[in-house]
Amino acid sequence: MADQTILVTGAAGFIGFHVARRLLAEGREVFGLDSLNSSYDPALKQARLSILRENPRFDFVQTDLADRRSMASLFQQHRFEVVVHLAAQPGVRYSIDNPHAYVDANLEGFVNVLEGCRHNGCRHLIYASSSSVYGVNAKLPFSVDDRTDHPISFYAATKKANEVMAYSYSHLYRLPVTGLRFFTIYGPWGRPDMAVFLFTKAIVEGTPIKLFNHGRMRRDFTHVDDVSRVVLRLVDRVPASEGETGVPPAKLYNVGNNHPEELMHVVSILEKELGRTAIKDMLPMQPGDVMETFADVDDLMRDFGFRPETSIEAGLRDFVAWYRSHYKV
Repeated sequence: MADQTILVTGAAGFIGFHVARRLLAEGREVFGLDSLNSSYDPALKQARLSILRENPRFDFVQTDLADRRSMASLFQQHRFEVVVHLAAQPGVRYSIDNPHAYVDANLEGFVNVLEGCRHNGCRHLIYASSSSVYGVNAKLPFSVDDRTDHPISFYAATKKANEVMAYSYSHLYRLPVTGLRFFTIYGPWGRPDMAVFLFTKAIVEGTPIKLFNHGRMRRDFTHVDDVSRVVLRLVDRVPASEGETGVPPAKLYNVGNNHPEELMHVVSILEKELGRTAIKDMLPMQPGDVMETFADVDDLMRDFGFRPETSIEAGLRDFVAWYRSHYKV
């Protein structure tokens, strides 16, 4: 099905940009969708988009996921066979101050995507979830079989809702869906509100970096190249109903590095790469945050032969090189 156009929502976003670019490099036809809102620097989104637009196999529309009429028209016109839904309102802390933005993008927007897929012959919907759904799960590593019904941020609640909504559509309409719980994605063209970007910017500018829980945090940092490789493997691997049991064609996977890193170790690598010492502002734990994330990726390894390849040292070196080049520092 390599000749079919694939819809990538959030194509001007961090993960969406990398996935779209990799699909294009594989010779696929990609239709990108993004609202290009100002939740963070629109210039960064435009810079990503300009790179994608250099490829003649890329088409693009600017629209809002929550615009029901616009979304319905788009799906009716193009009848995408595969949808990679990566657009969302991200971030734990922003959800505390602006919950309605998450309702619009992550709930209403997701229903519009599900309805578009349901009514227009979509054969596979891949959608982004988050490691945030695990909340304060004490069991490590986090497994997709663990209970996730106690989210500690509204962002996490919306991503858990996405999983349940997708499952219901898969059950009711036999829509094949694959959900991906992403674990702390980083890399070139990353979001300015994420830790690696924030730390790098602060170290370069000589301003303090905020280290919550006094730096005693561990995260399963996952390089965006590993993420985009996973999505490419999944595109044509459509989940199937399981025999006479009536189990719907719905799958859920962790996408992580399978190796949590100490936050202070990440800071020390950045200091080495940048040749500067960070000014550290040690702060208490903040609402909605967790001390550690750790992905069990055995299911991905079993089903797709996926194994994360990027070490934290190589990944941060890659990010710093991009940051220096892009911001000319």
